[in-house]
Amino acid sequence: MASGAAWAGRVGGGAGSLHTVARSSTLSWIPGAAAAVVRRPDLWTTALRQLRRLAPPGWWRRPPHLPVPDPAYLRFRFVTAYGDDGAPARPDDVITYLEWCRAWPAVTGTR
Repeated sequence: MASGAAWAGRVGGGAGSLHTVARSSTLSWIPGAAAAVVRRPDLWTTALRQLRRLAPPGWWRRPPHLPVPDPAYLRFRFVTAYGDDGAPARPDDVITYLEWCRAWPAVTGTR
C-alpha cells in the first residue's frame, strides 16, 4: 500500500493531474449528483459547506475552473467506495454522504 506522499506524488502530474481528471469521464457523475442535491433543499447548506471544504485553494485559476476536490482525494474516495477509481459516483451515494456530513457534528458533539 502506498503512503500518502507517494500516492499524492503519483497523481500530482501526468495522467493523474487535475487537467486529465477533468477531461476524463471521472467527472461525468457531477451533473447527476448536482440534480439530486437540487431536489433536496435541506442539503443545500451542507453541500455548499462540503464544496468549500473540499475545493483546493485557488481552484478558479486552474482548469476546469470548478471547485472540484483534489484528484488524489477523489481517486481515494472512489476506490474505497466502489473498488475502482474510474467508477462514477452514484447520485444516491452523494446524498447519503451529505446526510452523513450534516449529521456528523451532532454525533461528535462538535460544530
